[in-house]
Amino acid sequence: MHFTQNGMKRTWDLLEVHDSVAILLHNTQRDTLVFVKQFRPPVYYGSIPEEDRNDVIDVSKYPPELGITLEMCAGLVDKDKPLEQIAKEEILEECGYEVPLSSLVKIGSYRSGVGTLGSLQTAYYCAVTDDMKVSQGGGVGDEIIDVVEMTLPEVKKYIEQDKIPSPPSFLFAIYWFFVNKTKL
Repeated sequence: MHFTQNGMKRTWDLLEVHDSVAILLHNTQRDTLVFVKQFRPPVYYGSIPEEDRNDVIDVSKYPPELGITLEMCAGLVDKDKPLEQIAKEEILEECGYEVPLSSLVKIGSYRSGVGTLGSLQTAYYCAVTDDMKVSQGGGVGDEIIDVVEMTLPEVKKYIEQDKIPSPPSFLFAIYWFFVNKTKL
């Protein structure tokens, strides 16, 4: 993008992407939070020192695990449907829970990737129980997603790490949960 700001001509690299939904799942029967783990190529690439970013990466020196993130269940707004419906479908596809639309509580909407994307993400909270679990989840098509459940003390310990392999929206939702849904 080329623009003028304060009389100066500027250029900014950006990407146009779909908006998205993200859902913080709380299994109230077991008092766990349900997340997804997946490989994110940009995270992997960003974990490798610049001098070693060659055509072929030495995976013995830089294992693929460097690109694994822990995230909320999420999906792109790439269908002409209400956001809540897209969130409901993502919960089923990624985590295997069949939830009623009425169980989705909007946390809020915010801009993500503000330096390169600026897309709008809408976060939801959803309480689930074991009887709502109808499949293993894991995504559809070529998605490779692992479903992970963590106790609240495990989540607290995770977010207290020095380097957290999760996006800021994940942290926002966790802090929202600890402030609004529990007293840990």
